[in-house]
Amino acid sequence: MGLAFGPLRSLAARFHPELAGATVQSWNVRSLFWEARLRQTTSFLWPLTSRRAQCSAGQGPYLGFLEVGRRFAVRVREALKAEMAKAESRKQKGDWIFFGYDTGALEAMEWCRDHGSKCVLGQMDPNRVEVETVREEEKRWPGWAMQTADVPEEYFNRREQEWALADRVVVNSEFCRHALIQQGVAPEKLYVMPLCYEVEDQRAEGRRQKAEVSTPTSDLRPLTSAPVRVLWLGQVILRKGIQYLLTAARQLEGENVQFDVVGPLGISPEAVASAPPNVTFHGRAARDQAANWYRQCDVFVLPTLSDGFAITQLEAMAYGLPVVTTPCCGDVVSDGVDGFIIPPQDADMLARTLQRYVLEPGLLKAQQTSALAKASQFTLARLARNLESLEAELTKT
Repeated sequence: MGLAFGPLRSLAARFHPELAGATVQSWNVRSLFWEARLRQTTSFLWPLTSRRAQCSAGQGPYLGFLEVGRRFAVRVREALKAEMAKAESRKQKGDWIFFGYDTGALEAMEWCRDHGSKCVLGQMDPNRVEVETVREEEKRWPGWAMQTADVPEEYFNRREQEWALADRVVVNSEFCRHALIQQGVAPEKLYVMPLCYEVEDQRAEGRRQKAEVSTPTSDLRPLTSAPVRVLWLGQVILRKGIQYLLTAARQLEGENVQFDVVGPLGISPEAVASAPPNVTFHGRAARDQAANWYRQCDVFVLPTLSDGFAITQLEAMAYGLPVVTTPCCGDVVSDGVDGFIIPPQDADMLARTLQRYVLEPGLLKAQQTSALAKASQFTLARLARNLESLEAELTKT
C-alpha cells in the first residue's frame, strides 16, 4: 500500500479486508485536508522545542477538533438526507437508528431527531472528569506536561448537547459510566459496551524465550535470567500515568527488570531526562510495528488515571502479556489471574506488583496463559450481540 511509509504508515493499517466489498461513503481526502489544517494550526508538526511554547494556549487543538467534528456531522447529515429521499422515492419505509461519536454527531443527530429517528451516541472518554484529573496532575507534577489541559467550554457544551439529544449514550466501561452520571447523564440513558479485539491464532508465537543460564532451586528467579521486560505502549502523557511508572522504575533500579516505553512523547525533555537508566524511550511506533514490541516483552503496564476503555489491554493480552492497570479504564483484567489491578497514582504499589514478576517466575508464566484466554473473550461477535441487544431495546420504545 502506498501509504505504508513515513508519518502516513499508521494510516495504512486502518483498513479491514472484510470491508473491501462493503458500501462505505467517506470523505477521506477532505478529512485529511481538515486534519492537516488542524495540525498546522495547533503546531502538531513543529519541532519539539517549539511545540511546548505553541501549545501553551491549550485551547487551540480543542477548537480545531470542534470544527472538524462540525464539518463531519454536516456532511453526514446531508448524506442521510439523500439516503432518506432515495428510500422515500422507492416507497421503502423502516426504522432508522443513527449511531455517531461524540463531537462529530450533533448536526446529524438534530436532523435525525426532527425526522423521528432514534439516536445513539458513542462517548469516547469521561469528559470533564478526565480533564479535571489531568489538571490536578499538572499541578502535582509541574513542568512535565507538554500541553496543558486548558479545554474550552465550547468543547464540553457540544458534548452535553449531544448527550441531551441521544436516546442512548454508549460508553465502554463502568468507569466512564460513573463519570458521566456525575456530569448529569441519566443512568437509564447509559449503555456499557466493552470494545473488542480480533485475536489471530498463535499471536504469542515468536515471543522471545527466557534464556536462563542456571536452573532455579526455589521460587526465586535466578539473577542470571534475562530481565523481565515491562512494556508501556501508547501516548506518553500524565493522563496515562507515566509519572508513576518512572517513579516505580526508580524504585526497581536494582532489580532484574527493564522498562520499554513506546509511544509519542507528551512530557517535557526534562521529565524524560529524569528517568532512571532501566527505562528506555523508543518513540512512536506504527500499528504494524506494535506486534514486535508485544512479542519482545513480558508484562504490559497501564497505570492510567482516565481511559474510556484502553484497547491496548486487549492487544497486549492477545500476545500473552499480563496487564498491570488501574480501575480507571475498561473492565478487562481479573486481578491476580491475568494481571493486577492497582490503585491509581500509587507508584509504590506499582513497583511492588512488578517486582513479583521478577521474584515469582511461575506467576508470570501462569498469567501469560490466562491473558491469552482472556483476550479471546472480547470478540467482534460479542460486540455485535451487544449492538443487536441495544437495537432491540430501542425499537421497543
